[in-house]
Amino acid sequence: MKSYLDLCRFVLDNGMYKEDRTGTGTISYFGYQLRCHLDDGFPLLTTKKVYYKAVLGELLWIISGSTNIKPLVEQNIRIWNEWPYDKYSKSKDFQGETIEEFVEKIKNDEEFALKYGDLGPVYGHQWRDFFGKDQLLELEKGLKENPFSRRHIICAWNPAQIDQMALPPCHAFVQFYVSGDGKKLSCQLYQRSADLFLGVPFNIASYATLLLMLCHTCGYEPGDFVHTFGDVHIYKDHIEQINTQLQRTPRPLPKLVIKRKVESVVDFRYEDFEIVGYDPYPTIKGKVSV
Repeated sequence: MKSYLDLCRFVLDNGMYKEDRTGTGTISYFGYQLRCHLDDGFPLLTTKKVYYKAVLGELLWIISGSTNIKPLVEQNIRIWNEWPYDKYSKSKDFQGETIEEFVEKIKNDEEFALKYGDLGPVYGHQWRDFFGKDQLLELEKGLKENPFSRRHIICAWNPAQIDQMALPPCHAFVQFYVSGDGKKLSCQLYQRSADLFLGVPFNIASYATLLLMLCHTCGYEPGDFVHTFGDVHIYKDHIEQINTQLQRTPRPLPKLVIKRKVESVVDFRYEDFEIVGYDPYPTIKGKVSV
């Protein structure tokens, strides 16, 4: 993943200090693009361990159309916990619970989870019910029936519902592209806001997985994953972690194996996937800014 490390260096060298909504502060740069050739391997970062269970779990959760953290909590996937906890901590029902106690309530109390575990109409809702339109199934149908269309798009940015979301979509717009010979499928993601240390490695792996899913169900070979950034930033409290990665030499990329024939992208299960040959450096921890 040299392209990721190049981006880290570029932002450190060329970014400017910028205050942000969370109050943490960032080194920020506007407008950058990286490209991953799927022929080179599955783009799962090796300069730190990326928790692929969470990547795949979140993607399948989005595909299911869910917007409640309970299915993620039940799999011990914690990536969305801070936002509903923050909202709960400001409510009249808050009794001083820690985030760990909050998560246990989500896991064990269905009524509590319905009230405080929902994130609003975030990704799953927009992908599967954008004012009644199932964008994901429309995309899959189009890739099978009209491959050379320039309208193979999923948009998660819905201005009419932004104020109802716990967090407006960061990875907001994705387009798919079939090569002129009809053999390869590529995709490009536009990410309006990109947390370079915590979020971007996760996002690359997630959309590369989605690309491979659609290659599988629609009969294509994988092409490129193109990642286009708006505000790409390093939080001030992640600079040390980024520099640690920059001292590490990337290792060979793993492969993602799909183990079962699946007809539609909505029919995939967690056990259908296997990461082979993943040999990352140890995990590097960092705080989520909410």
